[in-house]
Amino acid sequence: MKHDIFVVIEHLQGQVLEISYVMLAAAHKLAEKTGGEVIAILLGHDGRALADDLATDRVIYLDHPALAEFTPDAYLAALVALVTAERPRAVLLGHTSIGMDVASGLSARLALPLVSQCKSVASSNGSLQFTSQICGGKIMAEGDFPEGTLLLTMLPGGFKPEDGRSSERPELMMADPPPLEDLRVSLLQYIEPEAGDVDISEEPILIAVGRGMQNEDNLELVQELADALDGEICASRPIVDLGWLPTSRMVGKSGRSVKPKLYLALGISGAPEHIEGITDSDLLIAVNSDPAAPIFDIAQFGAEIDMFDLVESLVEQIEEAKGG
Repeated sequence: MKHDIFVVIEHLQGQVLEISYVMLAAAHKLAEKTGGEVIAILLGHDGRALADDLATDRVIYLDHPALAEFTPDAYLAALVALVTAERPRAVLLGHTSIGMDVASGLSARLALPLVSQCKSVASSNGSLQFTSQICGGKIMAEGDFPEGTLLLTMLPGGFKPEDGRSSERPELMMADPPPLEDLRVSLLQYIEPEAGDVDISEEPILIAVGRGMQNEDNLELVQELADALDGEICASRPIVDLGWLPTSRMVGKSGRSVKPKLYLALGISGAPEHIEGITDSDLLIAVNSDPAAPIFDIAQFGAEIDMFDLVESLVEQIEEAKGG
């Protein structure tokens, strides 16, 4: 077994996804302990440019038309062959629809242990350790890396994406993919959702609401706060599922990724699926009555208080400050 750390790069429609840079940052922390290299695994077709800003010692690139866009059969076949041949110390995949689709199959095919929803990795007392966020972030499970190759699906938020980027182009090595004919699943087309009344991914100020909003009538008070801040309202999935806000306002893995200057989270617990969409926020402020809410783990500022005890007073003070 080698001591290298593999990172499976995720990309979509010609763009490297943010989680890839997060994983590269985590991989460097592991490689410092193992003494191996950080190796990015890039699966694609005519996509060498995707590797240009990856902070990695090397890139292993498998080029094939079937790998141009993600399909589970093609990715799994390619990774089974590569991991079997190289036997790295760890393989990092995103805890995303892509990573989760592949990781379980890879674990089953190669009989490898899998840690899902991994928040962070570290070394202590001579061993590598992981912290996994389970039960919607209510419980943090810690453990040592077992012997052999370990698979991990990484959550966003544990490492800074900028630490996974580099201004220097890494060394790129070509590798032959396995036979990729007769795949069960193929991609026909991407279907983009219809545009909503506002593009929250471009808004500089967002006021986000979650289950703590309690009922739809309370949206009126939150709208007053949004108006006072010259911002827009967005929401976590439960609010959209209830029909209180349209899908175009949903933030997270099933919705939009946002990068506002201010993200004010009201009554949002901070499930991994939501956190995935807000890691690029410049300033994240959380308001939640539950002191154990995972949102506090990534927020720069937080208030352990019922959102309704704060919002009305906050609106008044903002309006007063504007008037002054």
